[in-house]
Parts: sequence; structure tokens; C-alpha cells
Amino acid sequence: MRLEDFDNDEDRVIQDRLKQKTWNEIRTNDSWAIFKIMAEFVNGYESMGRIGPCVSIFGSARTKPDSPNYLLAEKIAFKISKAGYGVITGGGPGIMEAANKGAHLGGGTSVGLNIELPFEQHFNPYIDKDKNLNFDYFFVRKVMLVKYSQGFVVMPGGFGTMDELFEAITLIQTKKVARFPIILVGTSFWSGLMDWIKTVLVEKECTVSANDLNLFKIVDTEDEVVEIINKFYKKYDLSPNF
Repeated sequence: MRLEDFDNDEDRVIQDRLKQKTWNEIRTNDSWAIFKIMAEFVNGYESMGRIGPCVSIFGSARTKPDSPNYLLAEKIAFKISKAGYGVITGGGPGIMEAANKGAHLGGGTSVGLNIELPFEQHFNPYIDKDKNLNFDYFFVRKVMLVKYSQGFVVMPGGFGTMDELFEAITLIQTKKVARFPIILVGTSFWSGLMDWIKTVLVEKECTVSANDLNLFKIVDTEDEVVEIINKFYKKYDLSPNF
């Protein structure tokens, strides 16, 4: 490929890096990166380990404050916090902001696990000051989102939301984490994906078991979300942050 075929800055950056770095340089940088990764894990564990029972809320960073999904996420987080649970989000704008705002207004724990991105992502103002963590690595951040959550609420979102959803489903399906509730909010949003999973993955390709569809529920209201979470806690004789 000729240089003139590269039509954006990202392509030029990739080409420059491939030319400039030797394999020895790459190996050295990778080795030193281990310490940065360890530091993120240690800081995350120490900070999150002091937080009580929480529910992670996932959703799009692009959702506007006047959107019905933003308002619904705020209501869900408010009722979750009133029921005694903390709320964990990715710490950014959109649905994450709405969830942290709802938890803040409800007087509950409001946690934000932010990630450095070239666009979209920035801390929202509704995160508790001592529960505002920043990450460079997506995989470390995802560990914190899952490890310290006793439930997952998934609002409409894009690739990042899908990644978080299927990460949670996979960990529960493979019994790497306990079977905490996974709640998808918005029947109209999720129905197309669910139809594809049933008709293609389950029935046609047999790559997913029909029983795995029981690992999550689809609802439309904040009351349904809180009911499912409360029912789970009651079943296992657990208690939230009261």
C-alpha cells in the first residue's frame, strides 16, 4: 500500500509505529507495562473492596439528558439506591451519568470507573469523590465492573455496552462468577438481538444452549428492575447496605 492510500491520521500513526519500533523495543515496553497493569489492579481492589453491595448499570455514553432512556436510567438508579444498593457505572456521560445522578439523588453509593478514550468519555459530576477511579486498560476496568457487582442492569447502548453484557453473561454461564441477575431494560431495543440469538445461535447453529437464555431477563420499568434484584437478595438471605 502506498503512503497516499492512507486517508486519515490513524493510518499514518500505525504506519509510523510499525516502521519505528523494533521487536526488542516492543518486548521491553510490554514487560514494563505489567507494572502499570498491576498498579491499576491493586488500586482498584483496594478502593472497590471497601464498597458494599452494588449493582452495575451499563449503557451508551451518547444518550442525551432529555432522552427517555436517560430519564429511565436515572429512575432505576434512584430506586436501586433507595432500596439500599450502591450503583457502579463506567463513570462517563450518557446512561452512566444518568445512573450516577439517580444514585446521588437517592443518597446511595455512586461509583464511577472511567476509562481514558480519545472521545466521548469524561467523568460525570455525580460520582462520590472517593469513588472516582480512572483506568487505562479496558480489561482491568471490566474486572472491577464485574467483581464488585451483585447485579447488572443493561440499558440500550453500543459496542461497549454489548461487550460488558456478554462479558457478564459469559462469566456467569461458565460459572466463573456467581449467578447474579442480569436485567436488560427496553423490550423494543433488545428484541431484535434476542430473536437473532434464539433463531441463529440456539436453533440453527446450536452454539448456545436454550437454557442459557434464562441467565438474563428483559423488562421495561424501574419497578421491575428493583423487584428482580430484591427477589434475588431475599432468595439467598442477603441484605443490601441498610
